[in-house]
Amino acid sequence: MKRDRKKGLLRKQCRRRINRLYMGVLMLCGAGFLTGCHGSKGMQRFTVPEEFDLSREYEVTFWAKNDTNKNQTAIYEKAIEDFENLYPNITVNLRLYTDYGKIYNDVITNIATNTTPNVCITYPDHIATYLTGGNLVVPLDELFVDGRYGAGGSEVRFDAPRAEEIIPQFLEECSFGGHYYAMPYMRSTEACYVNKTYVEAMGYTLPETLTWDFVWEVSEAAMAMDDEENYLVNGQNVMLPFIYKSTDNMMIQMLRQKGAGYSTADGEIQIFNDTTKELLYTIADHAKNGAFSTFKISSYPANFFNAGQCIFAVDSTAGATWMGTDAPLSDISEDKIVEFETMVMPIPQFDPAHPQMISQGPSVCIFNKEDPQEVLASWLFAQYLLTNEVQIAYSGTEGYVPVTSKAQESEEYRAYLKACGEDEAHYEVKIKAADLLLTHMEDTFVTPVFNGSASLRDAAGQMIETTVKSVRRKQTVDGAYMEKLYADMSSLYRLDQIERQNGMSSGRDDLGKLPRTAVILIVSLAGVWGLILLYVAAGFLGKKKR
Repeated sequence: MKRDRKKGLLRKQCRRRINRLYMGVLMLCGAGFLTGCHGSKGMQRFTVPEEFDLSREYEVTFWAKNDTNKNQTAIYEKAIEDFENLYPNITVNLRLYTDYGKIYNDVITNIATNTTPNVCITYPDHIATYLTGGNLVVPLDELFVDGRYGAGGSEVRFDAPRAEEIIPQFLEECSFGGHYYAMPYMRSTEACYVNKTYVEAMGYTLPETLTWDFVWEVSEAAMAMDDEENYLVNGQNVMLPFIYKSTDNMMIQMLRQKGAGYSTADGEIQIFNDTTKELLYTIADHAKNGAFSTFKISSYPANFFNAGQCIFAVDSTAGATWMGTDAPLSDISEDKIVEFETMVMPIPQFDPAHPQMISQGPSVCIFNKEDPQEVLASWLFAQYLLTNEVQIAYSGTEGYVPVTSKAQESEEYRAYLKACGEDEAHYEVKIKAADLLLTHMEDTFVTPVFNGSASLRDAAGQMIETTVKSVRRKQTVDGAYMEKLYADMSSLYRLDQIERQNGMSSGRDDLGKLPRTAVILIVSLAGVWGLILLYVAAGFLGKKKR
């Protein structure tokens, strides 16, 4: 009797637990459904208000990046002051960062607490990750074309550029997922800063367009030493002929020039191919004796370049004020600087007749908020960053170029370019770097943007960094090494997971093509039905035993 009562009590406890679990799964299911419908935190998609309420006060938080260039900080501060004079009811709070990666990390952290900034200087690769949280970033399509408050709209209180005045090649990078999620703020490309004096001293003549073969040959020749183990070309005991700042760009551009795979716009990872291996083998050969190095391994190219310890330094055109004998922002002491002639040339090419170089630079995005009026205030400020006053002033601080035809074709900007070399504000290398991009705008390209594209970019550079370190450590770089390298990179940067989340894994079924929230919903429903069947079966067995 006692045993029967004990069994009955256990059955009741089991049913209660199943009921609680059943209700919990239903709640999870409902939460997944709501998340799938409304995005993270239930935030509604932004729509442009019919009228901007000027009677209200707004605070706009603006996150931007600045290194040690005080001129850039001053430009941001003046832009904010001028904008607030036009819109006294909008207060803009500036927060400066020294690194785009730190901005990215802080945005990711603040998503959880719904405390993202209003306006942010960032990169499209990063925005693609922000978008996985729901309607967090405002699509700009409607704002671009709105007649009153859109780009150059009738109710905008300043001379804003129209959408068609944004350079198409620059705007292209800001379009992904079927929408424009950002506006370009500044654009640059990479340049090869060349010590022409040393090249000619070794008996070489610079070609009209640099080729990889030429750069490798000269770099190897520069490793010749005298009996006292000083390098013949500079008479010093330090020489790193070829230094590349951003190895991710190096790999991306080499693959593009070769017509080899990198990725698709849908997030298919194509970088692990035979051409990549061939490029890494070549890089390894020239890294063995120190003819090639990278920023992460050796430090800033400009420091070696200005000291006469580097012949080919590849860095962004935005870093031009650090490069050359008379560089205004040189980081080394004056007694270390060597006199030589600096040439600003496009990066090395495999096919000089069809040059390919990357278009890069920061963009501006706007984060969604519960109040559409606050978003509209943010949009007005973001537009102000594209006015001639801001664009021309900021481009003058580095080798950037303005992102609008309105600014590029203005008399003020043309006069700035024409004054090349007249004084420090018109530093010759800086203006030649800007002119390089203006001349080769049609030869630039952008990489596909998708959730995980930032990780793929990191992996592209890390393969070069790892290979160079390996040969310096006397490790064998062969087929087995490459297979392991590919596997390590895929695992470290979760590239296989990125393909799966973008619906690119091999052998996937129809479920893999669904949005993540839909998959959660379907799995949850399946779990609920499983528990219902378990509950019914438990009840049936209980009755049968009685």
